[in-house]
Amino acid sequence: MKENIRNLIDQMTLEEKAGLCSGLDFWNTKGIERLGIPSVMVTDGPHGLRKQNEGADHLGLHNSVPATCFPSAAGMASSWNRELIKRVGEALGLESQAENVAVLLGPGVNIKRSPLNGRNFEYFSEDPYLSSEMAAFHIQGVQSQGVGTSLKHFAVNNQEHRRMSVDAIVDERTLREIYLASFEGAVKQSQPWSVMCSYNQVNGEYASESEFLLTKVLRDEWGFEGFVVSDWGAVNERVKALQAGLELEMPSSAGIGDAKIVAAVQNGELLEETLNLAVERMLSFVFKAADNRKSDARYDAAEHHRLAREIARESMVLLRNEDDILPLRKEGTIAIIGEFATKPRYQGGGSSHVNPTRLDDALEEMKSAAGSAVQFKFAQGYKLASDELDVELMKEALKAAEQADVAVLFVGLPERYESEGYDRSHMKIPANHQALIEAVADIQKNLVIVLSNGSPVEMPWINKTKGILEGYLGGQAFGGAVADLLFGTSNPSGKLAETFPKKLSDNPSFLNFPGEGDRVDYREGIFVGYRYYDTKEIEPLFPFGFGLSYTNFEYSELRVDKQSLADNEAVQVSVTVQNTGNRSGQEIVQLYVRDQKSTVIRPQKELKGFQKIELQPGERTIVTFVLDKRAFAYYNVAIQDWYVETGLFDIQIGKSSREIELTAVVEVSSTIEPTVIYHRNSTLGDLLENPRTAEKAKIYMSIFGLGAALGDNPEMLAAMMRNMPLRAMVGFGQGKYTEAMLAEDLKQFNNK
Repeated sequence: MKENIRNLIDQMTLEEKAGLCSGLDFWNTKGIERLGIPSVMVTDGPHGLRKQNEGADHLGLHNSVPATCFPSAAGMASSWNRELIKRVGEALGLESQAENVAVLLGPGVNIKRSPLNGRNFEYFSEDPYLSSEMAAFHIQGVQSQGVGTSLKHFAVNNQEHRRMSVDAIVDERTLREIYLASFEGAVKQSQPWSVMCSYNQVNGEYASESEFLLTKVLRDEWGFEGFVVSDWGAVNERVKALQAGLELEMPSSAGIGDAKIVAAVQNGELLEETLNLAVERMLSFVFKAADNRKSDARYDAAEHHRLAREIARESMVLLRNEDDILPLRKEGTIAIIGEFATKPRYQGGGSSHVNPTRLDDALEEMKSAAGSAVQFKFAQGYKLASDELDVELMKEALKAAEQADVAVLFVGLPERYESEGYDRSHMKIPANHQALIEAVADIQKNLVIVLSNGSPVEMPWINKTKGILEGYLGGQAFGGAVADLLFGTSNPSGKLAETFPKKLSDNPSFLNFPGEGDRVDYREGIFVGYRYYDTKEIEPLFPFGFGLSYTNFEYSELRVDKQSLADNEAVQVSVTVQNTGNRSGQEIVQLYVRDQKSTVIRPQKELKGFQKIELQPGERTIVTFVLDKRAFAYYNVAIQDWYVETGLFDIQIGKSSREIELTAVVEVSSTIEPTVIYHRNSTLGDLLENPRTAEKAKIYMSIFGLGAALGDNPEMLAAMMRNMPLRAMVGFGQGKYTEAMLAEDLKQFNNK
């Protein structure tokens, strides 16, 4: 194939080569008819196909072809279910085949740095490991159908405010451990056909022009084999972007970008070999898409809707269940209040907006699930189009609540509150939603809240409720999934993939989001999400990994297959989990790792493994994890690599980041000794930290005779002298230690 492609490239004109590196129009690549090179289509969406009908607006925000609308990524990640997400990917791939789409633009794996990001609903998590695992299986599912994916938005795209110009300033360790790691695992595991670069700048350079990101990291380090496409309109300087490793500019530049490429080759600014490599990558993709085209592809819309209902159920998180208010009893009177019950907020706004094949009505689905013994009273409660309180609607809602045994309120964030293109300014739900909760709670103590929102909200009313179901943006089957969970047809099994803070100011990025002008500093560093809340001991509203069930699970018998290991070895961890309740359910077993003592600042714990299991009442099973070097490592900027410090590590098994059930300890030994350059201002403490120089440091201490003066208290002596620079020993040594002696010691320390 490569030889055939290179033969084609030899037959192309310079203009044709340049043309293959930009779009034909908004959604299609260019073809070359005389050489048999076809044009192929790429289109949105991460949670559902958004392909416009012919003649529709060029953005495709309206009149797109009907397609299954699955839950958005914020919800799907809360399922923590790799295989289910893969099945969703397979369905998306099949629908793309049916519409002759070559690449589905997604998934999005940008980290949730702040709950205010308007596009958080489209991203998986605040944790890079969870995010990369969800993305990897999504990609595998889509691409199993012969349709490509475009992993996005690479990189550090964590806000919508000034997204096309803002410069994200991030230190290298944070970049590697948090913001690039969410892409790394997905690329290495699943090889997406494409990666989409982001709009923003990263450390002073547009992502579209970053050779560091697009070539050094993505290709040279991670082994990415596909092509890089710009986000739509993300290219700043076309030639520089091509040189950095960006093959395809989208949408069409109307020939402007092509002309710049041609001129750059002709004047010697751009090597034609560089252009040829980009063309080769584009042709490899185009012919792969053509070879995988299934002309007779069909899909069962009803079956895909059933899958959408299944993933919606697992995406929802039961946050509160006081007095076992849920599941609802199938008797008596239930008040259903809130316009969301009949006009659901089931997806995010912007480019991912899907035209669903059908749309469940939550009120009707609940009536169907409850049976004839339940009487329902519905009240609109508020107007979605407004934040203002409607007195008449409030009266109707209170009347319905007063006459019922339990009230279920459907509230949350209308689409205008969160969308691509702008960020939220606060974490509150609309004033009329909040007023409705407060008023109903005063007359109805059996109050259940169903939330529809793409990211966390404040809940000052939480203690006035008995039940809270976080529905996220549940896709077209939202209504059916809610009915299944509220009436207990299915057992809630979702857990939060992000922390819900009590208030916005608790968030680690609070003082530095969205930045000033075109600069945003990521001063919280690696302390994003639970890494910050847990380390700082700030009590969240709901912690990362939290979620309730209608049954109970007990953990026991935590084992590791070795107590000590080298960093180039793996350790197997196993734990027994038992369903001790009276109904079947699924549990998400979470594994965190903690470095007991480190010379660098590290989070209190980090997620390094998880598994979702299903158990019948009384059933028990053994869950097994395998941890390799990366589970214990941090990114060492000095050696430009992942590094494990020799020492003890806690392996923690929990139900959330705050509910750790069992802990084991292993000792990991480093096989790499970082290169340390000692100089006159290195300290005695620096020498003491290194086993190779520690004995010499102790000798230095004896030179001064401080041991006797301090009553031979070694701890006090070490504390006093730890921060003393080596040069100070020349003065304090009073002739016992000279400049010549220091120079000779430094040579030995640095192996010179």
